[in-house]
Amino acid sequence: MENSSNWTNYRERLDRVTMYVYDHLDDDLDLNKLADIACLSPYHWHRVYHATHGETIAATVKRLRLHRAAGYLAQTTMSIQEIARKSGYPNVASFNRIFSAAYGMPPAQYRREGDHAKFQAVRQDAGPGGYEVAIKELPDLQAVAVDHRGSYMQIGKAFDTLYGWLGARSHLRPGQRSIGMYLDDPLAVDEDKLRSKACVAVEESFPIEAPVVRTDIVGGPYAVLRHVGPYASMKAAYQWLYGDWLVQSGKEAANAPALEEYLNSPRDTPPQDLMTDIWLPLCEA
Repeated sequence: MENSSNWTNYRERLDRVTMYVYDHLDDDLDLNKLADIACLSPYHWHRVYHATHGETIAATVKRLRLHRAAGYLAQTTMSIQEIARKSGYPNVASFNRIFSAAYGMPPAQYRREGDHAKFQAVRQDAGPGGYEVAIKELPDLQAVAVDHRGSYMQIGKAFDTLYGWLGARSHLRPGQRSIGMYLDDPLAVDEDKLRSKACVAVEESFPIEAPVVRTDIVGGPYAVLRHVGPYASMKAAYQWLYGDWLVQSGKEAANAPALEEYLNSPRDTPPQDLMTDIWLPLCEA
């Protein structure tokens, strides 16, 4: 019991660090400051973080900044110089080098030719046959969840809280389904008001406590599009799925939120190899 309590204590302290990083990506993230937030020795805390999170704090910061940068490139007209600055790089050359190493192409090329551009090209040239959509039956699922409000690109913050809560209680299991539930249309709702849930499917009798809530995931027929590539490309995939496939498919969307099921982890998977199933709920035939 004491070992479990100690583990929970460490996870909660390190989760404070992760939450601080998400909220201060534009700041200089000093290791001593992060040690203070964790209430751990500056000589040792980052080793504990690496051992429990599977990556160094520097790798976490770099991954999150590049993830945000990819979103800027895919979804805005912000200059590459400004994106480099916001991502913590002193010049475009160093940003180009680091981004290329992570995403397989330099930022300017990613803006032109990333997966988001491929979906846009399908909309213009190929029609709804350009990507495969499968119709699948999803069973009713029980899940534990952490609520998130704000940019959908930042739902990782809620997932980190949820995984930390599960890990501290020895409830993380191989094969658990990680699902994002998206309750609002980002084209119709202000970004800071967007509602979503980071979910992990569990048994019905699973015990919960704050900040985790119990959430029902509605079963039924779904149109499933497998997206391979950076999460920043998801917006273009949604536009194609709703704007081309759905309207030409003869199907009707059901009164339930869209889901994303994450099939691998950005902590140990290159952005171009991330796999996500987009689940669009459909009315029964």
